[in-house]
Amino acid sequence: MTVAIFLGALLGTMALGIPIAFALLACGLALMVHLDMFDAQILAQNVINGADSFPLLAVPFFMLAGEIMNVGGLSKRIVDLALACVGHIKGGLGYVTIMAAVLLSALSGSAVADAAALTALLLPMMVKAGHDKARSGGLIAASGIIGPIIPPSIGFVIFGVAANVSISKLFMAGIFPGLMIGAALWFTWWLVGRRENITPPPRKSRAEILKALRDSTWALMLPIIILVGLRMGVFTPTEAAVVAAVYALFVATVVYRELRFSQLAAIFVTAAKTTAVVMFLVAAAMVSAWLITVADLPSKVIGMLEPFMDNPTLLLIAIMLLCMAVGTAMDMTPTILILTPVLMPVIKAAGIDPIYFGVLFIINNSIGLITPPVGTVLNVVAGVGRMKMDEVTRGVLPFMLAEFIVMFLMVLFPSLVIVPARWLAG
Repeated sequence: MTVAIFLGALLGTMALGIPIAFALLACGLALMVHLDMFDAQILAQNVINGADSFPLLAVPFFMLAGEIMNVGGLSKRIVDLALACVGHIKGGLGYVTIMAAVLLSALSGSAVADAAALTALLLPMMVKAGHDKARSGGLIAASGIIGPIIPPSIGFVIFGVAANVSISKLFMAGIFPGLMIGAALWFTWWLVGRRENITPPPRKSRAEILKALRDSTWALMLPIIILVGLRMGVFTPTEAAVVAAVYALFVATVVYRELRFSQLAAIFVTAAKTTAVVMFLVAAAMVSAWLITVADLPSKVIGMLEPFMDNPTLLLIAIMLLCMAVGTAMDMTPTILILTPVLMPVIKAAGIDPIYFGVLFIINNSIGLITPPVGTVLNVVAGVGRMKMDEVTRGVLPFMLAEFIVMFLMVLFPSLVIVPARWLAG
């Protein structure tokens, strides 16, 4: 009965078009009434405690860093470097997109920011070169979701707080899976673009490649600073976010000089608005998370999944299929906040490594950003690229399939995630 009330309240309010954050509060209120423990003070206290978290301070600073990188020229120089290195290969602009997405994901950690930057910079070039616009938009969307997988990742920060696991270990565990997804997209682009008869631009000279590398050196230093700092224990993920924002601001204003101080106010406001949405979602979700624990909902879910508990692989497949279904109707952040408190006790009871599960869970939710009808990244690419939603959806399908195949390979072969993660974490 408790599970039915939880799902009914959540899905019912969402069906009415109520924003997710308020739907989560309504869901918590329904559980309170059902448990005969309604207290407005408890509700308010959990909302405040939900946002009162030091690790969550990483979110606004990573958001700010991403905005500064896009406006301040860091993203553009990453794209220029990728163009100089692989732009001359047949279908080279597609490979440039993938390479640039991998590099940008190590800077911002936001799929939406990466997809918007790549669409604005590369989609016109790909269309002008003769590539199919729908397929090009689909590749950009599929490449953009690498952002929440390779650190620094806002998704890992939110999951780490919700699941109470090490964010630093999640960061290290996300590197190799993110590169695997990039490799899968590379292969898929080669596969679908073999029949295109497009003349690639001429190969850049060694001097031009060195110039592009020199121009992008300051931007490329950022992920190195963050990863080395985390690996050596110099700073926490939250402090790494501050370092990223300050470093990006310094490079954009002093080194590249593309960001004027008059633009800072607009950048801060944009980052603050995005942060406010995320933080209110987190705060509202903590009410439901607390009531989920009080109602002992995880034990009921464990009972429902009892047939799979003896086989971790089957259990993970069932959970991944559930997340795929949820991802078609819900954005990444609310999915993490709603499902994590329910699924983590199940994962621990089955003896599955929480870090390994966290990587799979974030990959699944990241792919959810390009699954229609919600597909936040699809909407961003369609909006920035002035395309119809159904065109981007058609173009993204082969790349989305490749990403799901990689994810299920990681489910079947856990060592693909666990071994590199342990090696990188030392």
